[in-house]
Amino acid sequence: MTTETTDLDSRVLPGIRAIESDMVALRHRIHAHPELAFEEFVTSDLVAERLRAWGYAVDRGLGGTGVVGTLKKGTSNRSIGIRADMDALPILERTGLPYASRLEGKMHACGHDGHTAILLAAAHHLAHDVAFDGTLHLIFQPAEEGQGGGRKMIEDGLFERFPCDAIFALHNMPGFPTGRFGFLGGPFMASSDSVTITITGRGGHGSAPHQSVDPIVAAAHVVIALQTVVSRNVDPRDMAVVTVGAIHAGQAPNVIPDSVEMRLTVRAFRPKVRAMLRERITELVTAQAATLGAQAQIDYQWRYPALVNDVASTDFAREVARDWLGDEGLIANLQPLTGSEDFSFMLEKVPGCYLIVGNGVGEGHGTGGCMVHNPGYDFNDAMLPVAASYWVKLVERFLAVA
Repeated sequence: MTTETTDLDSRVLPGIRAIESDMVALRHRIHAHPELAFEEFVTSDLVAERLRAWGYAVDRGLGGTGVVGTLKKGTSNRSIGIRADMDALPILERTGLPYASRLEGKMHACGHDGHTAILLAAAHHLAHDVAFDGTLHLIFQPAEEGQGGGRKMIEDGLFERFPCDAIFALHNMPGFPTGRFGFLGGPFMASSDSVTITITGRGGHGSAPHQSVDPIVAAAHVVIALQTVVSRNVDPRDMAVVTVGAIHAGQAPNVIPDSVEMRLTVRAFRPKVRAMLRERITELVTAQAATLGAQAQIDYQWRYPALVNDVASTDFAREVARDWLGDEGLIANLQPLTGSEDFSFMLEKVPGCYLIVGNGVGEGHGTGGCMVHNPGYDFNDAMLPVAASYWVKLVERFLAVA
């Protein structure tokens, strides 16, 4: 146990502490066998097997490999949903851990193995040691990493089949003290859209550029022009990001290619800004290419909306943590994050809260000081029992016995 979590150690529920070693071992097992989006067959089998053994009604197939475990106690019509993501990333792991990925090129580099283990630990305790009044839906979601598994579960009838009065989810976050909880009502994470731009000119020999329409030159002008979209169109009090992440063109130094492909990520917090970015990018790219005699084709993909936490649900979730841990258990002055999350789709349908839990600061917490999506990252097992205890506290309060 690190010094970061020593003061939280006594707050872990005894029932969670009793199964901690089993849940850590389960987390390591999932980590060693990562599965990419919509391929979480082994993971979903494991989740379903555990939930059934603990008395949950288990439904499968939503979103392809999604699992929903339902447990009802008492007579209340109140219901709550808690979601954990299960998918891994296409990353070659470089941690050197004894439980490192056994599948080359696949890695739990975002901590979804930890999120799954946290919710399973809470599921065990809630089934065996907690009295509550109402219905608990535990949602194990596939394909969070850019593939919209949350949206797919909704399209498959998630909330019609498993209605929830509120829904909650968490994510570990390196850079914050282990086991500290962060909450923010309103816009918390950015929307995320992807744009593929194809600029077509007329190829030719590099020695005679006057006989060609050079799409690379046009693309270079487009890149520079795109830097003005945010700086000259977005209110400085708002947030927006336009990043050109990839440019592909040509094979040889003396050949002007016919076309260039550019790929962008575009982000914002407000729907109005998000829509404006699409309009301005489309106009600017088309006009800029035309001034140089080229043509631009734009494939603009709406992906994840901004994640907006319900204020009342967030206040409730924060108070559960404060009453349990005190102010020292909270992350003060948390700011919005420019990453994105497909839990945003669920929050568009049901009020709720997406919160973060500190995964540790620096290298002392056993994660190598890495941010998520890094080949050296690892989920910090010290936060597992704390986060699992929080889910239990949240359900107890939300479905309190009269």
